[in-house]
Amino acid sequence: MRLGINLGYWGAGMDADNLAVAQEADRLGYDVCWAAEAYGSDAPTVLAWVAAQTERIDVGSAILQIPARQPAMTAMTAATLDSLTKGRFRLGLGVSGPQVSEGWYGVKFDKPLARTREYVEIVRKAMTRERLSYEGEHWTLPLPGGPGKPLKLTVHPEREHIPLYIAAIGPKNLEQTGEIADGALLIFPAAEHLEATALTHIRAGREKAGLTMDGFDVCPTVPLALGEDVAGLADMFRPYTALYVGGMGSRKQNFYNQLAQRMGYEKEAAEIQDKYLAGDKQGAAAAVPHSLIDSTTLLGTVERIADGMRAYAEAGVTTLTLAPAGFTLEERTAALRAGVEAMELAGLA
Repeated sequence: MRLGINLGYWGAGMDADNLAVAQEADRLGYDVCWAAEAYGSDAPTVLAWVAAQTERIDVGSAILQIPARQPAMTAMTAATLDSLTKGRFRLGLGVSGPQVSEGWYGVKFDKPLARTREYVEIVRKAMTRERLSYEGEHWTLPLPGGPGKPLKLTVHPEREHIPLYIAAIGPKNLEQTGEIADGALLIFPAAEHLEATALTHIRAGREKAGLTMDGFDVCPTVPLALGEDVAGLADMFRPYTALYVGGMGSRKQNFYNQLAQRMGYEKEAAEIQDKYLAGDKQGAAAAVPHSLIDSTTLLGTVERIADGMRAYAEAGVTTLTLAPAGFTLEERTAALRAGVEAMELAGLA
């Protein structure tokens, strides 16, 4: 199992330290540094900035939002970043959610699976540097009856095949991800539920494509907090969990809420959502079960974190992406070092 780091969203309050955190991860031998985007900072700018000031660590988008860009633009960005970083770029894609897609980008959130499949096909075709033509339900290139003509990418990426990941939560999305991608970006992963909630669906997609799990990167993001007081550390993540389970999406379309239900928290997920949507964010955070937080994070001493890492490895995780928690740069870099120490203690390094 390899280690990654997730810087999250730029503008989340820890910007001044993020470069130092990425550089420390690079020095410690972390495999990849991911950056996210929603409706604030964009991922490619952050990744270019980090890549220019690190030496060996890969940089990856977790995620580039599909409604934000035409697929050919994403191919251009991927090729440029791969060229500039000398082959250190990983392309992570996702459809985002209905509120962001329709509210921020003005793109209808319909048929997300079909849109993702077409998007990936166009990106991959563009990256081959063939002349680009495509006929699908959602994209037609060139547009018919006009002056457009098939063009080919002029940038030469460092590699012929840039690793492509998809952020997936639901069973159908996970299955399609296994079929068409090189890796899956997962969130709120509990080791004991990983087979039922994710891997069985990914494996079905791999089998549909005539592939095995060999070479497929199972890449969840897991918050890590170092300390003796596990309950106190878990409380740090109550607002974060409540936001996703209770408020990320509408009552009918909240993929994180549905995931919590599939993990056995049907009643709790409903209560968290009811309180969050009613404006009671504190009540929603208080309603998050400790066991849900503890099973989807790495909390406590290095020894306890090592036990958790071992469980993730045994469950099938191939790249464990850490989100090191802390209020200062020293606390976050200490968490990074604890991640490496725990890997060694678990016998996974």
